[in-house]
Amino acid sequence: MRAPRSVRPAHAVAGVLLAAALALTGCTGGADSGDSAGSNEGAKSQADSAAGAAASGQSGAERADAPPRITASHIIRTASLTVQVKDVPKALDEARATAENAGGYVGNETTTRDQDGRERTRVVLRVPVGSYADVLADLEGTGKLLDRTAKAQDVTEQVVDVESRIKSQRASVTRIRALMDQATKLTDVVTLEGELSTRQADLESLLAQQASLKDRTSLATITLSLSETPVKKAVAEDDDPGVMDALTGGWDAFVTMLRWIVMAVAAVLPFAVGAALLIVLWLRLVQPRLTPRPAPAREED
Repeated sequence: MRAPRSVRPAHAVAGVLLAAALALTGCTGGADSGDSAGSNEGAKSQADSAAGAAASGQSGAERADAPPRITASHIIRTASLTVQVKDVPKALDEARATAENAGGYVGNETTTRDQDGRERTRVVLRVPVGSYADVLADLEGTGKLLDRTAKAQDVTEQVVDVESRIKSQRASVTRIRALMDQATKLTDVVTLEGELSTRQADLESLLAQQASLKDRTSLATITLSLSETPVKKAVAEDDDPGVMDALTGGWDAFVTMLRWIVMAVAAVLPFAVGAALLIVLWLRLVQPRLTPRPAPAREED
């Protein structure tokens, strides 16, 4: 009767141990499957990162191989045109209208006439840089183009340098003013005021340079010369003298030399007259008195 009772507890203990082993095995398998899944995801993310790094490295290499783009944003543009036209006043009015329609204005203007009464005009036009090429083309079409000169000067580095110096100078002026607020001695205040005046003058000079650069880079300068006769041909004719020109030049030289001789004689004549009078007075008055008279001869006994 006691033996069967002892067997049942043993079977119960074995069943409990078997269930615990099964539960432990399931947990271990779940953990292993989770670790394997995590490792698979980590490997996948590492592969994606490597592929992205390779792609970015390739694009970076392509950007490094590409040449850098250099842009000049501050350029001073100037041009000079010489145009032969039939009617100078009409062509001048058209040039003014072209500049004003482009948003510019007319600067200096000079008009002269030659011996035949034909006009020659020289005018300076200031036009926006964006309309520079169009205005040049319009001005060239007003007549026969005789000469054209165009220049472009890059002043980007100068503009950047002036802006940097203005920034530093403003900071310097601010520091001097802060020191003046803290100064208590009269001598310190006087010294700081002198330094402040000097730095403010330097700042104003830099601001003037900046304004000049802005004006010259935002507006192009076009110098237009209008004439009714070919300028180059007229100059060539003037440079080739003929026989009459030689005779005229010789006669002018002779007259000029004769004029100088007459002027020299006229300048010396008063002194010559004075010297002649002195010589006459000497011979007539002074010299006879200085000459000793001969002694009278004695009579012999």
